[in-house]
Formats: sequence, C-alpha cells, structure tokens
Amino acid sequence: MAMDGSAAARWRGGGRDREDAGPVLAALDLGTNNCRLLVARPEGNGFRVIDAFSRIVRLGEGLSASSCLSEAAMERTVEALRVCAAKMRRRQVSHARYVATEACRQARNCAAFLARVRDETGIEIEIISTQEEAELAFAGCWPLLDRARKRALVFDIGGGSTELGWLEVAQGTSPTMVGWLSVPLGVVPLSERYGSGRIEEADYAAMVAAVRERMAPFAALHRWTADAAPQMLGTSGTVTTLAGVHMNLARYDRSVVDGSYLDFDDIRRVSRSLAAMDFDERAALACIGSERADLVVAGCAILEAICELWPCGRVRVADRGVREGILNGLLEVTRRETGFTPPQ
Repeated sequence: MAMDGSAAARWRGGGRDREDAGPVLAALDLGTNNCRLLVARPEGNGFRVIDAFSRIVRLGEGLSASSCLSEAAMERTVEALRVCAAKMRRRQVSHARYVATEACRQARNCAAFLARVRDETGIEIEIISTQEEAELAFAGCWPLLDRARKRALVFDIGGGSTELGWLEVAQGTSPTMVGWLSVPLGVVPLSERYGSGRIEEADYAAMVAAVRERMAPFAALHRWTADAAPQMLGTSGTVTTLAGVHMNLARYDRSVVDGSYLDFDDIRRVSRSLAAMDFDERAALACIGSERADLVVAGCAILEAICELWPCGRVRVADRGVREGILNGLLEVTRRETGFTPPQ
C-alpha cells in the first residue's frame, strides 16, 4: 500500500473555518501509555504546528492482568482529553481525527470508556486497526528515509504493541509498505511482567528473547542481507529517549533528537547501563524522569531484539509518527473538500 496518508484520512468539523486563516487541523493519538495532540495549519507542501499536548496517562496500566481499563487510568485519561478539547476549541479546529490504539483494542470495557469520553469532553475517538496504526506512524516519519536506498525497516515501539514495516523506497513517490507486523508486546506489559527496578541480566536477556521469538518469522520473510541491507528508522519514545540519554542532553530537545542516528553499539551500551540502574537512578536522568523510569528498559529490550534480527548497524531516530500521519491525511482532505491553497 502506498503510504501518502490520504487513504485513511477522515475529517470532522470541530469549529468554524476562518476565511483569513484557512483550515485548522488536529490529530489526537490515544495510546496505551500516552495521550498526544497536534494542532496545525496547512503551509506550503505540509503543515505548521501551532499547538501541541502530550501527557503520560498509562491508560493500559494493569490491562494485561484484568482485560479491563481501570477507573484510575480512565480518570487520568479523561482529564488529559479535557485539556485537548479546550486547546482545540481555543484554536477553532475545523478538521480533526482522534484515534486510539492497543489498550482500547484489548479492553473489554472500552466501548463504555469511549462513550464517557464523548459525553465528558465532546471528543469522539475511533479505534484503529494495527495495520492502520502502522500505516499512519510510518507515513508520519517517512520523510526521514534516504530515497537512495531501496529498502527500509521502520518500527514503532508503543505502550501496548510494537509495529514493524518493510518498505520499498523510490525517488519521486511515497514509500510502499510491502510487509508489516504488529506484536502485542509494548513497554507497559513487559514492564509489568519483568519489573520496574534494577533488571538482572538474565531477566533482561529473557525480555529480548521473548520479543525476538515473536518477530523471527517476519524477519525470515524480510531478511537482512549484507548486499541489500535496509535502512532502519525508529519512531517511539524508546528511541528518542535513548538518543537524548546518549547525547547527554540537559533537557530533551526535539530539534536535536529528530533525525539523529544511533549506532547499535551505543544502543547496547546505553540499554545495558539503564537496565543496571534502579528506578531512582533512571528517574534522575534528564531525558527519562520519573514518568518513564519504569518503562524505558522494556523499550530497550524490544529495540535490542530488533537490532539483533536486522543488524543494520545504526537506526535513524524519528520524533514523529501517528499524529503527523493523520495530519498528512487531513491535508489531502482539506485540499479536496475546500480547495484551500496553503501559503508558501
């Protein structure tokens, strides 16, 4: 499937268009761990972000044990969504799409939760499939791909699942996803299984092995070979966090991290160092903090499994994903439906 983001795009009216400014677009991604919003205006061949919001809500906390969203997790999430709704009203959003992923796909009480969200915030969230999640995430970050290299492995390590895509890349056209895999192993269930403190070497190796086993059939179909090695692109909090830690940033800086590279040797070194730390030691690191300190090691294990199966040598880091993919789709919709030509 060609990944221009337009096939999956939908739009809803969320406010009035202002004739002097044109459409205002919003993309909301409710994941197992995070609630993220981007608000943007069309500009040139893309968009310009005018507002954003991100909060760790841990919607999927305890889900693997109970199969239901907990009351505390739902309350945290609804509160975050109230903030999103207020931002969109203030920005007079005209075209929007709101999606939910793995936690809502799994939870038995998700229908009741989404009805509560609609009633309390006015936001009507749709649950998307694993394939569409992958398509949106990869469409959001494919501008970082090297068009001179014909193949790419792109991955998204999420809170509840991990998506992999095998892409064919060519000059002058959008990449085409010729294979994809979603495994229900994300940072939340792995952390709940193996713990959040200091991780023993044997437990860390067991995490890596568990992930590698689930991904091995896909790796056999889409193999790394020395004469046709794919480029690797990662979009997730795991890779952006590791990049920030590796660079020893005093505070996280998207402008520095997005588009940077991580060598596999550095990934292994930083990952093993983080696994050997306790919760407080990780929390003290500027690019991790207390909200991510119990989840980052599980993400490292998933990343190491990917690196072992596809030994490309380095991964490019993308601080972008589903929301940007949604916005790209909404751009196509606004141009088609309104005839609006954005300023250059």
